[in-house]
Amino acid sequence: MKVTRPMLAAAAVAAALVLTGCGGSEGDTKAAAVPSAATGSLEHLAAEVKCTPDMQTDADEIRQAICKNADGKFILATFATDRGQREWINGAKDYGGHYLVGRKWVAVGETSTVNALRKTLGGDIEEGTDHSAMTHGASDSATHSGH
Repeated sequence: MKVTRPMLAAAAVAAALVLTGCGGSEGDTKAAAVPSAATGSLEHLAAEVKCTPDMQTDADEIRQAICKNADGKFILATFATDRGQREWINGAKDYGGHYLVGRKWVAVGETSTVNALRKTLGGDIEEGTDHSAMTHGASDSATHSGH
């Protein structure tokens, strides 16, 4: 199956909508010691965080699964190339969310889930665009309620 940019963008939108919602608390993001970023297949990364992946996309360019463990529900995706990963993240970040990023993999979930995963998988945390403070229209009564 050939994966196109619109398909990747749709997957990113689905991940952001399923897992994040508007707002959220900013938990303690300071980790005592963050390990080096993990490497390996999607199945290997999932095993590291004690999750059985529910595979959603299994293509040459991207493999993506929904995972759930004691820390919460998240999307785990692996990529064939660094460029493909960066393009996916850049497109997905427009929809908000919290991203744990390693080499050729990303986990997307709530802040607390991403922070917990980082203790095992390492990686860097990236944040998507926060749209909750944006206004729509000219009057104060037309502001976005934040859901």
